[in-house]
Amino acid sequence: MPFADVDLGEALLLALEIFFFVIWIWILITILSDLFRDHELSGWAKAAWVLFLVFIPFLTALIYLIARGQGMRERALKAQAEAKHHMDAYIREQAHSSPADELHKLNDLKDKGAITAEEFDRAKAKLLA
Repeated sequence: MPFADVDLGEALLLALEIFFFVIWIWILITILSDLFRDHELSGWAKAAWVLFLVFIPFLTALIYLIARGQGMRERALKAQAEAKHHMDAYIREQAHSSPADELHKLNDLKDKGAITAEEFDRAKAKLLA
C-alpha cells in the first residue's frame, strides 16, 4: 500500500487504534503485576485469573478492576513504601555517616568560617536530638 493512498482519516484512526492497544497492554501489565504482588491470593487463584485473562481478556479485566480495584491501590502504595524504605536503608548503609562524622564535618565548616558559632550550635543540637 503506497503511502500516498492513506488519507488523514485513516491515519488518525490508525493512531487511535495504536493508542488503545497501548492502553490495553498497560492495563494487562498492571493487572498481572498486581496479581503477583498480592501475597494473600493463592497460586491457584492467580493461575485462574491469568487463564481467564488469556481466554476472555476484556470481560476478565473489567471484572478484576471492579472486584479488586481498591486492593490494587493499597498494594501499590504498600510496595512503594517498602521500596522507599529499602532505598533509604541502602543510602544510609552506603553513606557510612554517623553522628560523630557529622559533628566533625560541622566543626570543619565552623573552623573554615562557612558557618557561624550559632549555626554550629543549632545544627549540633538538631543532630544530637
